[in-house]
Amino acid sequence: MTITNTETGTKAAGTDAPQVSQLIGGVWGPSDNGQWRPVENPARRTTIAYIPDSQESDVNRAVEAAAEAFKSWGVLPSRERGKLLIAIGDKIAEHQEEIARLVAAETGNALRTQARGEVASAADVFRFYGEAAFQQKGETFPFGENLLSYTVREPLGVVGGIVPWNAPVILSTMKIAMALMTGNTLVLKTAELAPLGVLKLAEYANEILPAGVLNVLTGTGQAVGNPLSRHPKVAKLTFTGSTGVGKDILAAAADRIVPVTLELGGKSPAIVFPDSDDTATAQGVIAGMRFTRQGQSCTAGSRLYLHKDIFDSFLEKLAAELGKLKIGDPLDEETDMGAIVSGKQYDTVIRYIEGAVQQGGHLVTGGIERPVEGEGYYVAPTVIAGAGDDWAVTREEVFGPVLVVIPWDDENDVIEAANDSDYGLAGYVWSKDISTAIRTANRLEVGWVQINRGGGQLPGMSYGGNKQSGLGREYSIEGALESFTNVKNITIAI
Repeated sequence: MTITNTETGTKAAGTDAPQVSQLIGGVWGPSDNGQWRPVENPARRTTIAYIPDSQESDVNRAVEAAAEAFKSWGVLPSRERGKLLIAIGDKIAEHQEEIARLVAAETGNALRTQARGEVASAADVFRFYGEAAFQQKGETFPFGENLLSYTVREPLGVVGGIVPWNAPVILSTMKIAMALMTGNTLVLKTAELAPLGVLKLAEYANEILPAGVLNVLTGTGQAVGNPLSRHPKVAKLTFTGSTGVGKDILAAAADRIVPVTLELGGKSPAIVFPDSDDTATAQGVIAGMRFTRQGQSCTAGSRLYLHKDIFDSFLEKLAAELGKLKIGDPLDEETDMGAIVSGKQYDTVIRYIEGAVQQGGHLVTGGIERPVEGEGYYVAPTVIAGAGDDWAVTREEVFGPVLVVIPWDDENDVIEAANDSDYGLAGYVWSKDISTAIRTANRLEVGWVQINRGGGQLPGMSYGGNKQSGLGREYSIEGALESFTNVKNITIAI
């Protein structure tokens, strides 16, 4: 059993932080090389645990374990698999607070506004796919009385999954539930910055699943992710993360001609029409920008297009609402917004802000000064006006609490500007006129649009990106079936 309690457990030599094992073939243990990597609390800048620094040999063991487990898991009736997924969801819900506190400690995401909700969503996703497991049905074809022709959906085999650090538990849950529901087994690589919540989730799942069905590795992308993506026995790759790494994953999949699901970066537009100059819309824009996750979300609506008629008045409302957010320790119940995940990411966000100001951008609110005392990687909600369409802060994914605001007055022009991006993941439209809102949503070149809503994904939605934001769809039943099964046609002469 792994120990992810940050106060008790086996301590690493010379530290007060526990060593946290990884899961291979139903057994918890260290990496083959016996090396460990630290996990930092970004709000306090202290080491809270050590994880195995795995290498290719660990990947090989995990894939072999998954391949062996697939022999029985792949032929288990789908309803039986579904029952186990539902049980995992119930178990996670039972231990929601324990997992959420780990997520808050390792990611910097606030416990009250983010981590608890993330874990609750994970429980819902397991239950959703567990209940939907029986829907893996095929079709029959009317070729006449003398031919019976039908299709069946079959699992692919061993799936290799790689997840990022910004919402580690829900993103891992999505890959686990989709892969296992459809009869595949999984080798999951956690994010090196935020593995603890996922390992705790895996601990509870391992109590329910047969050995080897779920394997969870820790370590770097180069040492674990690369050999996993190129392993000859991995029949499917599913990756959530940056577009740059996604291209490498796609190349590895193409080399072996295996299917791949990619959920990559975004620079999502949020368009506000002049009839929505109100506080509720400002709050929705804040939610869509994921400010309470420090903007560290691929769906963040980080390009805000405001109609000229309401530009100044709406910015006043937006700044006022942002000013109400309390920034501080993620584990504090009063905190709305926590810390950036790492020093490296903090420096990246600060460079984008500094660059925009140097180019002449106007800070409506926020900036580079730390909003709270202490050593944590804190950045205030930052709103920048006056940025050019070709500036880095406008075109590139900052992955921090930085919102660029751009005025508009012509509907065709603003849609053209919104679509002028290498990305195509999410989009947000705010208008009291539903015809206008739907017309605009239809014209946005993205995979996931919300109208008058800034919330996150719900089980059953079809979620995924266009352009360089990825391939394939998640959250939906159809996405799972299309991405994690093969269709076989069988025709019988009668």
